[in-house]
Amino acid sequence: MTNPISDIEKADVILVTGSNTTETHPVISAAVKRAAKFGGKELIVVDPREITLKKYASLKASPNPGGDVAWINGMIRVILEEGLEATSYIEERTEGFDAMREAVAPFTPEHVEELTGIPAETLKKMARLYAGAEKGTILYCMGITQHTKGTDNVKALANLAMVCGNLGIEGGGVNPLRGQNNVQGACDMGGLPDVYPGYRKVHLEEHAQAMEKAWGVSDLSRKPGCTATDMVDKALDGSLKALYIIGENPLVSEADLNHTEKGFGSLDFLVVQDIFLTETAQMADVVLPALCFAEKDGTFNNTERRVQRVRKAVEGPKDVPTDWEIVCEIASRMGSSMAYKNSEAIFDEMAAITPAFSGISWSRIEKEGLHWPCPTPDHPGTPILHVDRFAKGKGTFHALSWTPPAEVTDNDYPLILTTGRVLYHYHTGTMTRKSDGLNERSPECFVEMSRSDAASLGLKDGEMAKVASRRGGIKARVKVSERMHQGTVFIPFHFAEAAANRLTNAQLDPVSKIPEFKVCAVTVCKG
Repeated sequence: MTNPISDIEKADVILVTGSNTTETHPVISAAVKRAAKFGGKELIVVDPREITLKKYASLKASPNPGGDVAWINGMIRVILEEGLEATSYIEERTEGFDAMREAVAPFTPEHVEELTGIPAETLKKMARLYAGAEKGTILYCMGITQHTKGTDNVKALANLAMVCGNLGIEGGGVNPLRGQNNVQGACDMGGLPDVYPGYRKVHLEEHAQAMEKAWGVSDLSRKPGCTATDMVDKALDGSLKALYIIGENPLVSEADLNHTEKGFGSLDFLVVQDIFLTETAQMADVVLPALCFAEKDGTFNNTERRVQRVRKAVEGPKDVPTDWEIVCEIASRMGSSMAYKNSEAIFDEMAAITPAFSGISWSRIEKEGLHWPCPTPDHPGTPILHVDRFAKGKGTFHALSWTPPAEVTDNDYPLILTTGRVLYHYHTGTMTRKSDGLNERSPECFVEMSRSDAASLGLKDGEMAKVASRRGGIKARVKVSERMHQGTVFIPFHFAEAAANRLTNAQLDPVSKIPEFKVCAVTVCKG
């Protein structure tokens, strides 16, 4: 996030897209609803479903899944055509504007309506409302990123924010809502295949040498590693022999699960470290224990880049070491001595080797967390990024074109499936589906569809149906809903016994390598 969560209620206009915020980020959703209902703020919600947040919206739109670049480009075109852009901001703080202007020119409101289903007049109103605000913030989630054009979708939102001068200001920004409690922290600490902690690229010699010196090693690889999706393919072709998974359940969460299961079955050795015997752990050669968040000390870096202390509240199972102790022991047995006194010592090393964290210490975040970057001990942290200048100097506009999703409907697979979460369950249900109360509220998988689609298929609310894609099939209970528009169905991905990801398409965004979870073609019939 470029801005803190508290800035949501300081914005004049809030644009939410690709995020069912009420069910996936309920605390942040409460801030959005307060701003719209009691704060006099304008809310624009763009999502294929009639999600709860649309009840609070000044304007809402329901694009066909996969149409994001088209409608965002269309908004920018309207803004430029009507002279609503932030001219001085664009001239002083950005580059690449002319190429971007040329790229959005074909996206007339009428053409956008053809591509996305958003009425031309609605698009114009959205553009005028967002551009007319003194301060506008954008919130997005995996409905934007989980596409073969996910990277372009994010760049398009950045274009929109810069055109209106909404980056680097209080109440503005482009703000991704992180899907799990320490996704931000894992990325910050180098949990990506091409970076060291602090997003320093592994292929750059100065970064590699700095890390070699800090860690007292030599010959660190300058070659980026594999993404999670790459690993499945490499396991299948035999070039990846072993896999060590900590706190992840890919045999429910990965796209095209049949393909993923074949990949994991091709491994020589699989190790899973987790708090429960997940579907992935059941396939492992070795299962290692883990402690939950309340059983250990450490830090989380939350969605707004705030580094926060986590304190041990209860004792874990007897004789179970912490995650870091297990990792250190394995490393030491493999010949790379790794020893720390405690979690604070690990944090001290993190701050010492990561420039954006250099000013953060255990004592400084004893009572309240700090936003990175925080480069010196007297620095107050950075709640808002890009205030005076962008990190790279000038903000770059990107000239983006729109292409259809990797998979479109046909006579055999006439419906578009999009996936997501429900309020009562979390990710693959590793913890939430072990709660009786939550299971009472959401006991099983369902396929949500419009009344017209259900009628045309001869399906009734509450009966079982078969859902199939080109990759596999599941059974789910029919949920006839006014939230769905004709031609699109929704399935939550929490339920291993009816895993939505048996259906989803593993085609990847070429940059981020994320699969297209949010769009695939399916057929539904009585089950």
